Amino acid sequence: MIPRIQKRGQRTIGLLYYLYGPGKYEEHIDPHLVASWDHNAPDPGRDRSVTLQQLQQLLDQPVENIDRALRPKKHVWHLSVRNGAEDRILTDEEWGEVARRMAAAAGIDNPEQDAGCRWVAVRHAADHIHIVSTLAREDGYKPDLNHDAARVQSEARSLEVELGLRRLNKGDGTAAQRPTSAERHKAKRQGRVCTAREELRETVRRAVAGATSEEEFFDRLAAAGLLLRKRLAPSGDLIGYKVALPDDHNKDDDPVFYPGARLAPDLSLPRIRERWATHIQDQGTAPLDPLVRTAPNGPAAARRRAASAAWHAVLVIEQTNDAVTAAYIAAAGEVLDALAKTSAAHTRHELRNAAFAFERASRSHVRAKRGHDRALRQAARDLIHGGPALGRGEDGATTAMAIDMLFFLITATAHWHAKNNHDQQAAAARQAAEHLRAAYQAAAAQPLGALYQRGRRLGRPLLQQQAAVVREALPELAEQILAEPGWYALAATLTDAENADHSPAMLLTVTAGERELESAESVTDVLVWRLRQAADLPADTTGLWPQENGARQPRRRARRPAQPRTGPRSHSQ
Repeated sequence: MIPRIQKRGQRTIGLLYYLYGPGKYEEHIDPHLVASWDHNAPDPGRDRSVTLQQLQQLLDQPVENIDRALRPKKHVWHLSVRNGAEDRILTDEEWGEVARRMAAAAGIDNPEQDAGCRWVAVRHAADHIHIVSTLAREDGYKPDLNHDAARVQSEARSLEVELGLRRLNKGDGTAAQRPTSAERHKAKRQGRVCTAREELRETVRRAVAGATSEEEFFDRLAAAGLLLRKRLAPSGDLIGYKVALPDDHNKDDDPVFYPGARLAPDLSLPRIRERWATHIQDQGTAPLDPLVRTAPNGPAAARRRAASAAWHAVLVIEQTNDAVTAAYIAAAGEVLDALAKTSAAHTRHELRNAAFAFERASRSHVRAKRGHDRALRQAARDLIHGGPALGRGEDGATTAMAIDMLFFLITATAHWHAKNNHDQQAAAARQAAEHLRAAYQAAAAQPLGALYQRGRRLGRPLLQQQAAVVREALPELAEQILAEPGWYALAATLTDAENADHSPAMLLTVTAGERELESAESVTDVLVWRLRQAADLPADTTGLWPQENGARQPRRRARRPAQPRTGPRSHSQ
């Protein structure tokens, strides 16, 4: 149940004409009253002898009784209450009770003292009602509307339980502004998938991902095709910006501009500038490198660095203070935006959905201490400058690796938000994780399939040898691992590590040592990507066919065994 207090108005009759009219798109059906302040207000929708003017006069009468100089300038209060599409259809009687509860919660009505304002509740659709009130109590005093929005939200949570409706998570005022009904109708009329506000928010978030300066940020906005206006102070200093879609116009055929702060709280220019912190006194963190090469070793290398940064960030989130954690979470959103922008078609849709969902999880009342998140922001920058990735080969395989690690980071974010009672943010992170799961499955199918086939071609002696390594390093999980379909992919990976002069047993022990794996749905998937990342093995092995008789391949020049990174459990848990 979603209650929304609309802007206050000056003309009661104008709002009544809209509520009882056909709507802008003929969407109003059977407008009628379901409740009123005295349970007996005349209903122009059901009584042909009653006019809208008569209802308006009754509502406005207490206002007219007040001296003109003391009347509120905007005396019309308007609340809409909407249910979700998955909720059952409420009866008129149930909507009437909802209206009475909402009016009392807001402070519009006080049934116990019989001293409320005059109000009516109009229903012109199955899923919502509108409550209209005039802001003068019967006793001449003004209603107490302090924190009315918070009070109706709290009442909505109670009503959801009592009426058996879908329970929404309590907000904390940090969410981006929702599109208005007018914006939604306009988008539908224009055939847009989302509203202009939502499209602009997504585009601006992608533009700021990994950016290091205002010039670069504004250049990206222009390159994305947005119209841009900068706001200057009298001194000439830049203090803000606003953007518009080239094909989104108002009734005067002018572009509809949105300031960054109206897109999302963290997209105002001052908040964006906080991301460009160049020094942390206590840690000496360096700034992002503004001279990163156009293609830092290509998309695959950028994805490996993103995977490493995400892996490290999980450990930080679990061990550091909340302000630093908030910075890492915000930067994780930048990495998701950058990955979605540069990924191949078969993963792009789910990654964009993940980034869109995670946007809500990237903000809370915990103010981020920026600068500590440098590695993640650099990873986002590398992804952008690395260019678009192909859906195959090393690009595709390292995409799966990066998604795998990001899943762990987003899951850790959900746990942190839940621990801090950030209900909406925790739900958003969980939703983003589900989209990442789908993107991972699309990205990982080919490279894991190639590893599986390579593992099947290994000779029995070599398979037995790698099984012994697993039993030695992970005795409690060994039988589960050996029974999983992905065992052959892991066996191929252990063989690759050994041929690269690493100790497979040491890699397994250290890689899995700091994290439990019992809850993983596919332990082998997790270990494959951890080992290949830690040992710097190719993520794509198509065409690499080890000898089937189990003989060792020629050894490379000896080097010290890599110290593998440690990280969280399976993305598929």
